[in-house]
Amino acid sequence: MSSDDIAAQNVQIWKMKRVIRWLDSVRGNGTSMISLISNGRAQISQLSGMLTQEYGTASNIKSRVNRLSVLAAITSTQQRLKLYTRMPNNGLVLFVGTIVTDDGKEKKVSIDFEPHRPINTSLYLCDNKFHTEALQELLESDTKFGFIVMDGSGSLFGTLAGNTREVIQKFTVDLPKKHGRGGQSAMRFSRLRDEKRHNYVRKVAEFATQHFITNDKINVAGLVLAGSADFKTELSQSDLFDPRLATKIVKIVDVSYGGENGFNQAIDLSSESLQNVKFVQEKKLISKYFDEISLDTGKFCFGIEDTLRALDLGAVKDLIVFENLEVTRHKLRNAAGEEVVLHVNKGQEDDRSKFTDPSTGSEMEPIGEPQSLLEWFAENYKEFGANLEFVTDKSQEGAQFVRGFGGVGGLLRYKVDLAHLAALDEDMSDEFYDSDDE
Repeated sequence: MSSDDIAAQNVQIWKMKRVIRWLDSVRGNGTSMISLISNGRAQISQLSGMLTQEYGTASNIKSRVNRLSVLAAITSTQQRLKLYTRMPNNGLVLFVGTIVTDDGKEKKVSIDFEPHRPINTSLYLCDNKFHTEALQELLESDTKFGFIVMDGSGSLFGTLAGNTREVIQKFTVDLPKKHGRGGQSAMRFSRLRDEKRHNYVRKVAEFATQHFITNDKINVAGLVLAGSADFKTELSQSDLFDPRLATKIVKIVDVSYGGENGFNQAIDLSSESLQNVKFVQEKKLISKYFDEISLDTGKFCFGIEDTLRALDLGAVKDLIVFENLEVTRHKLRNAAGEEVVLHVNKGQEDDRSKFTDPSTGSEMEPIGEPQSLLEWFAENYKEFGANLEFVTDKSQEGAQFVRGFGGVGGLLRYKVDLAHLAALDEDMSDEFYDSDDE
């Protein structure tokens, strides 16, 4: 998977987290909220038929208010479903209904999307809340891991992404057992046995390269070697095993079986290590960022304004942002008709002095609706030629990045004197307002 694909996938995961958080927070008045999730194996026509059947059942609800709200929700879901001519490859998720807003008003909502990877669950529920439990599994681990299960009987190659496992290939092998009887020279037999073992290891190493390296790039985040004999260790230490794959080994485990049973056992035994991989990747990224700062290379930026300046220059290689950053982006028009962009932290929106034009003392005119800065980054990072990396505050490094640098920063392609650029911006701003005052 290319870095562009990984960045796009990270954005999809972040968007889904945000949607789930919002869906979990809202409530309806009665059973007026429908959660419909299809794993992709049903046809659109089958879902439509199921909704028609549900409509007929709901028509018998005794309470008039409850009956009307359920029927209205089913009708809205049917209308939304008509937008799809065929079932998307990864399945379909719909949340439709009437919610009660903070000020007590009713508001109709309708959200539908194709998940970023296949979903295993199908459900239909009509309740006073949306049911997002099935979506959580898509977020648990979106990273793909490779597995090689190798013993004296054969080998299996598989992948695991979240809770979706896939067997790519398996083959059997007939290796001679240790020779203890007469009939052949013990040395000759041992040499033939070693040769067959060597060829077996070579074959596994070749298949590993074929399955886990695409276009000269590793296509898995980590690799688990499993087996019931010492073959797995022999493979990991062999010169035949691609050194790029050797660096991706996250766990070597002993399993009691070969084949698919061994694959399942290997998943269980390595689950803790796999959960830590994203955590480790995050620590590496932020540690690299801190290294640039401690060496004072000038190839870093932090804070919203400096990071935006570096983005405008096309200098940002990796844009690093805290996944729960609570900053809103406001576009305003000042007295001179110029567009001004303000970034306001949560809880400071009521401070109207931030929205005041310094040249006139009057409040600036808003342009459009305010937008989450995270959302703006997610929509625009590609235009600046940057990779977007979301980080948490769960690691020590992540917490330090959020507390010390405001949760926004970047690794740069080349050295940039951001302090000088900020001073130039300040001078231009002063000149502009001075000329207005004369």
